[in-house]
Amino acid sequence: MYHLPPAILGLVNARDVILAAVIFVVTFTASLGVISFILVKLPATYFQESHSRTFWIDRHPSVRWAGLIGKNALGVVLVLLGILMSLPGIPGQGILTILLGIMLLDLPGKRRLESRILKQPRVLEKINSLRHKFSKPPLVLD
Repeated sequence: MYHLPPAILGLVNARDVILAAVIFVVTFTASLGVISFILVKLPATYFQESHSRTFWIDRHPSVRWAGLIGKNALGVVLVLLGILMSLPGIPGQGILTILLGIMLLDLPGKRRLESRILKQPRVLEKINSLRHKFSKPPLVLD
């Protein structure tokens, strides 16, 4: 059995720690950027009952179905990533990522679930604060 000298083991461990730190910073920054971009681009009335949420209704049926499948698949991935990011020690905005995933999913009770998440004062306050920084009106809820 071959053993590495302690000096090399120290370098490997230091390199692993640096790589983990870089991955942490990159994933945190990327998730924050994507989530912020989407939340700023949403219409202020998106979460109101009167806001239409038809997806590619004017497209060819096969294109629309492919888009719906892709949108729902991305929604599932975002919900799972959001749950993962909600765990301690994992970088990212877990609750906001879950919210974005739910927004993409086509499932019964979706609006009620979105409303429950948004009615948490800290969540709505953070979203509206972000929107204010980009001169966007606050989200309007029912």
